[in-house]
Amino acid sequence: MTTLPITVGYDASEGAKLGLRWALDEGARTGTPVSLLYAYEWQAVAGPISPGPSAWPDRGFREDAQKLVDAAVTAAFQTHPQVAVTGGIDGGSAVAALLERSRHSSLVVLGSRGHGGFAELLIGSTSASVSAHAHCPIVVVRGDEPAAAASPVVVGIDDSDCALLALEFAFAQAAAREASLRVVRAWSPPALRWQPPDFDLEEAETAERVEVKELVASWREKYPQVPLCIDVVPDSPGHAMVEASHGAQLAVVGSRGRGGFRGLLLGSVSQQLLHHAHCPVAVVRELAPVS
Repeated sequence: MTTLPITVGYDASEGAKLGLRWALDEGARTGTPVSLLYAYEWQAVAGPISPGPSAWPDRGFREDAQKLVDAAVTAAFQTHPQVAVTGGIDGGSAVAALLERSRHSSLVVLGSRGHGGFAELLIGSTSASVSAHAHCPIVVVRGDEPAAAASPVVVGIDDSDCALLALEFAFAQAAAREASLRVVRAWSPPALRWQPPDFDLEEAETAERVEVKELVASWREKYPQVPLCIDVVPDSPGHAMVEASHGAQLAVVGSRGRGGFRGLLLGSVSQQLLHHAHCPVAVVRELAPVS
């Protein structure tokens, strides 16, 4: 069976370099090859017949872009000689290129800020498009310094299908890293004016915890070596996950949810996590395709 590569959106920005370093560490840990993708998109203007690019990249530009990628591949071999690293360029939409690559990748890794074809990748519709439509997990590398090896993997879940995929991914990541897993369930107690007379906050939290234990039971059996902590938090999901990302190796979420994590990647909650998390963020819509 062919091992699917880790694809890195690369443009030589500081964010992309952090993303590449994360991908190389992941490749070294798992024996997975790493593939760099440099994408550039040229603005279209209306012509007399049909829209077209305002200027096509000349040969010199393409050669410079390839040299940039080649230099990154060479540097990667020096720091991670055990990882098979390749690189290429794509003269089209960064979103389209990443989505197509995601069909044949185990992960797609992005820096939190970029320039060139990956400019604004986490600001506006591009990140939402990639996260919502990718065919493998997406990792956005945030945080100034790598977390300690003993730091946990954190996953936010409800009972949606995407959250359960995120849970599976998080267990596998924790096992591969020999790390503990912290499962966070955010929920909102009813406002005081709407609480029934017999409402008991402690009983409600207990019921939420029981449901989470049922959701993780099968994965706990599959990964008995992973130390597990379950946190039921009466908080907004975005704030809960940002807080949980402190000191974590990786924060994992599904691309869509319901209950506490509804719309996690479609509105303000996703922006809160992607802009303010203190560690890399993995977004799981689908698990990696089987090659």
